[in-house]
Amino acid sequence: MTIEVNNETTHRLNEREFTDLARYVFEQMFLHPATELSILFVDEDAMEDLHKRWMDLDGPTDVMSFPMDELREGSEDQLAPEGLLGDIVICPTVAAKQARIAGHSPEEEMLLLTTHGILHLLGYDHVEPEEERVMFTLQRKLLLTFLASRGGSAHITDTGGRA
Repeated sequence: MTIEVNNETTHRLNEREFTDLARYVFEQMFLHPATELSILFVDEDAMEDLHKRWMDLDGPTDVMSFPMDELREGSEDQLAPEGLLGDIVICPTVAAKQARIAGHSPEEEMLLLTTHGILHLLGYDHVEPEEERVMFTLQRKLLLTFLASRGGSAHITDTGGRA
């Protein structure tokens, strides 16, 4: 697995934590070991530019996902084919605002957004109520089991990751 994490902001974060989370989600979703992912942390101006360019929406958002090879999850019997999963772009300042509202740390919010972004790259969405239920249930399960395996916090709500 190639998971690249780049922080283009002044926000301090543990890049290894995001790499470990992505590896965990890859394993749980039965992705090929050669799958590639990029996670980029940007400031509000950069996120606002992306949000306007790709979604035609004003203002910065929390997370955006840019799929590449349109990979889908595999199964215990058949791993997904190898390829470029895509890019996830996260805005730490927007995530920090959401974290305050949700009552957890900015890092937990960004881990939630990373999980959310990976699920979008795998074809999950939340436009319809049933899609949202499925995606957010899986998102919560993946993140909470990852945090529990590392002895981390388990106070995560589903307020973030609406991109």
